Order: sequence, then structure tokens, then C-alpha cells
Amino acid sequence: MLVYELYVYLAPGFFMDSITMAKIKYTLEFDMRSTPIPLLWSYLATANGLKEWFADNAEMHGKDVVFSWNGTEQQATIIAMRTEKYVRYRWKDEDDKSYFELRVDVSEMTDTTMLTVTDFAEPDELEESKNLWNYQVEALQRLLGCW
Repeated sequence: MLVYELYVYLAPGFFMDSITMAKIKYTLEFDMRSTPIPLLWSYLATANGLKEWFADNAEMHGKDVVFSWNGTEQQATIIAMRTEKYVRYRWKDEDDKSYFELRVDVSEMTDTTMLTVTDFAEPDELEESKNLWNYQVEALQRLLGCW
């Protein structure tokens, strides 16, 4: 009986589970009608606002935010913010430089308030991630009377 052995040589410290595909950055835009920017901002950058549409609960401790969904917690940090313009969060359990950003603008063409979401997703999770944002922001739009 002939036995073959297969050896795979990897660089020291390199493991097969370290092989991951690069995340894809994407942007979604949502028409928030004539929602006043200060009101919309309160739903994007405060714990009380975020728990109304984004998570079951949100707690802020300085720049650290703890979100929870169905009893499962996930932590994020605010890494950049310009009041009433944008807030950028980074998940603490992510080891890359990805983030999600919520940006508020006024459309020059329609004079309506726009919410732009920028996020990153693995290629095989891109559509699911976009669908989740659509669902979440739809809840925010209903809450603010944008429908």
C-alpha cells in the first residue's frame, strides 16, 4: 500500500483561518423628506435615538457605545464625528479598519434631508448587509414620518 503525505508550508504565524477576503465599501442614500437636521441627528448620535430604530438598546459611555439585540451585546467606538453632519462608528470586535458612517446632508436639487450610510461587508454578505440597512432605515423613516 502506497501512502502519500501532503505538507502545506505557511509563513510562521499564518493560519488558514487568517485567509479572508477584503471587505467591500458601499454607500446607501435615503430620502428623509423634510426632517429637521437636529431631529434626525438625535436619532443617529445619541443612545436614546439609536435604541428607537437601530438596536433594542444602546448605552453611551463617552465615545464607547454598547448596542444590544435580543440580549446579545456588541460594542462600538465613535471614531469621528462632526455634529449634525456625520458620525462614524467602528465595531470593537473588528480587527480591520472598517467602520459604518451615518451622514446627514441637504439635497441641493430637492432641498430635502438625506441620510447617507457608508459601511463595509464581506463580498458574500454584501446584499444581506444592504438589506439590513434598508430595513433599519425604513424603521427610522416610519418613526420620523418620512412615509
